[in-house]
Amino acid sequence: MLTHVLLFCFFYTFKKKSGQIESSFTTDAAVLAVTGISAVIRCKAAVAWEPNKPLVIEEIEVAPPQANEVRIKIVASSLCRSDLYLLREGKKDFNFPLVLGHEAAGIVESVGPGVTEFKQGDKVIPIFISQCRECRFCKSPKTNLCDNSGFLTDSTRFIIRKKLIQYMGTSTFSEYTVVNQNAVAKVDPAAPLDKVCLLGCGICTGYGAAVNTAKVEPGSTCAVFGLGAVGLAAVMGCKAAGAKRIIAVDTNPDKFDKAKEFGATEFVNPNDHDKPISQVLSDMTSGGVDYSLECIGNVGVMRSALESCVKGWGISVIVGFTNVHDLSTRPVQLLLGRTWTGSAFGGFKSKDGVQQMVKAYMDKKIKVDEFITHNLTLNEVNDAIELLKQGKSIRTVMRISPE
Repeated sequence: MLTHVLLFCFFYTFKKKSGQIESSFTTDAAVLAVTGISAVIRCKAAVAWEPNKPLVIEEIEVAPPQANEVRIKIVASSLCRSDLYLLREGKKDFNFPLVLGHEAAGIVESVGPGVTEFKQGDKVIPIFISQCRECRFCKSPKTNLCDNSGFLTDSTRFIIRKKLIQYMGTSTFSEYTVVNQNAVAKVDPAAPLDKVCLLGCGICTGYGAAVNTAKVEPGSTCAVFGLGAVGLAAVMGCKAAGAKRIIAVDTNPDKFDKAKEFGATEFVNPNDHDKPISQVLSDMTSGGVDYSLECIGNVGVMRSALESCVKGWGISVIVGFTNVHDLSTRPVQLLLGRTWTGSAFGGFKSKDGVQQMVKAYMDKKIKVDEFITHNLTLNEVNDAIELLKQGKSIRTVMRISPE
């Protein structure tokens, strides 16, 4: 062990001082020549210095990968609404500054000790949920969670002005990032990275919520609340599962044509009705839908989605993310046989699921390109944020680095 430490040519130390972390990197060129261990990279990243403020393009330092880690050159990254949530609410759980981003694809630049699954040049997708294959959760078919997940944990791979920055173990609004190998999926070398990057979060989340979590049955009736990327993916999943009726629910009627493209059969705007949306859907379906999927992250809508389900067997899946407000309903809603559950990353075992979905895309079995409404660059990240805030985009893909 001591020999290994002495040969490791980049020593970096971090110490907390008054809430800040100081860093120092020492490069031994002679050892680098012998070991081939990669160097600290200085690159461009979009940094969130404080909540609800525009991101700033900065030069950051990205440390070499440590044991079981992979350093990735990010080629393309999309903006997910969860990034906006963290930018707005992240101060409750994180210390700013942050580098956001978790829906991306790139190319392996270097690997740390112990990494055998990946090599330089591999095309990969980093994922915010790990799959170690060894913990009790990974070994269970009942869940896609992982005890060794990097989700919402600090890392010491990014430094700017003597401050530590990282987010969800991915931080893809950067030209380079470092991710644990348990949270990286190798993909088809022919896969277009500026398209399959969307499979790192939103599409898998919505599609899987329908096919894996709700387990939508052929001939059933479904309601999907919210027609962003996750909701459209849920619509696509319901169609793939054979649903007969797919009712898209949103307050923006401009989204219905897009929803029809993905398989929606009907559209309901809650603002067009005096009655609660749950009553509207109950009247439309002779007592309620078989499956409902809430893809917004609003606790009031979550309750409406549950109460839109038919008693006896209706299943409502919470897909939209929030951790701000409490959730409630009257016990009779569940006593009468409805099931209320949640879905993280669509129930996919992360590494396996991403590979499965990339293959489905390459085989033209799922839509991906159709989610992309805008293509920008990392320098235009704040424009991407405004487009999403104003409801003018489904997914904006930002070119981060050249392939």
